[in-house]
Amino acid sequence: MTQTSSAPGGEARLALTAGFVCYLIWGFVPLAFQAIGKLGVGPWETLAHRTFWSIPTAGLLVLLAGQARHAAGVLRSPRVMAWLALSSVLIAINWIIFIWAVNSGRLLETSLGYYINPLVNMAAGALLFRERVDRLGIGAMALAGVGVVIQAVALGHLPLVSLALALSFGGYGVVRKRVAAEAQTGLFVECLLLGVPGVVFILWLNQQGQGHFAQNAATVAWLLASGPITAVPLVLFSWAARRIPLSAMGFLQFIAPTISFTIGLVEGEPFTPLRAVSFLFIWGGAAVFAFGAWKKGRDLARAAQSAA
Repeated sequence: MTQTSSAPGGEARLALTAGFVCYLIWGFVPLAFQAIGKLGVGPWETLAHRTFWSIPTAGLLVLLAGQARHAAGVLRSPRVMAWLALSSVLIAINWIIFIWAVNSGRLLETSLGYYINPLVNMAAGALLFRERVDRLGIGAMALAGVGVVIQAVALGHLPLVSLALALSFGGYGVVRKRVAAEAQTGLFVECLLLGVPGVVFILWLNQQGQGHFAQNAATVAWLLASGPITAVPLVLFSWAARRIPLSAMGFLQFIAPTISFTIGLVEGEPFTPLRAVSFLFIWGGAAVFAFGAWKKGRDLARAAQSAA
C-alpha cells in the first residue's frame, strides 16, 4: 500500500494500541453529542464548551507527560504556533460539521466521510511524505471514488458533509505529523487557541439569556464531559500519528465509521438501495486497503525473520 518509516517495534505496537482506543471512542462519540443536542444546546455552543473544557484535561496530560518545559518552548516558537493555529482551524471545522451532522440525522454521511478519510491519508502520504502507493492502494482509492459518485447520485448532490469531514480531518492529520510538538503539548495549545474565543462566546450567550450550561445537572455534566471526551482520543491520535505511517492510522480508522454507521441504521436514517450500493463500493475499497496493509505487514515480518 504505502511505505514510510515508523517507530521501533515496541513503541509502534503501543502506538497502534493508542490508535485503536482513540477510534473506538470516536465511534461512540455521536451518542454523547446527540445527548447534548437533545438538551437544547446548539452546535456552536456545544463547540465552545467542547474546546473550553478540553483545556483542563489537555493541561493535565501535559503535566503527567512531563512536558511543561516543552509546552513553554512551543508557546515561544512563532513557527510552531503558526502550524498549531492551522491545525486548530482544521479540527474546529471538523468538529462543528460533525456536531451539526449527528444532530441532523446525518450519521450515515459522517460515517461515509470517515470511510473516505483513510484514502485521503493515503493520497497525502504519497504526495507529501513520499510514501509509495502500490496497485492495491490505487484500486482502493478507485473503488472509494466510485462509491462517492454513487452516493452523490443517491443524495441528488455531492456528499458535502462527508467530503468536508474527510478533508478537514485528513488535513489535520497531515499538519500534526509535520508540527514539531509532542501530542499532549500540541493538543493543549490547540485547546488554548480555540478555548479563548469559546469562553467569550459562552459568556456572550449567557449575557443574552441564551446559554444552557446551568439549566440543569444533566446539561452541566454532559458539557463538562465534552472536554475529556474530546481531549483523550485526540491526544491518543496525535501521539500515534507521529509514530506510525498515515496509512496505518487510516486502517485503524475504519473502526469509528463502522460503529457510527451501525448507530445511524439503528436510529432509522434513510438507507436506500442506491446508498447501499455506494457503501458496498466504499467497503470494497476499505477491504482492499485492509488486505494491502495485512500483506505489507506479513512481508515485513518475513523479511525480518530472514534477516534474523
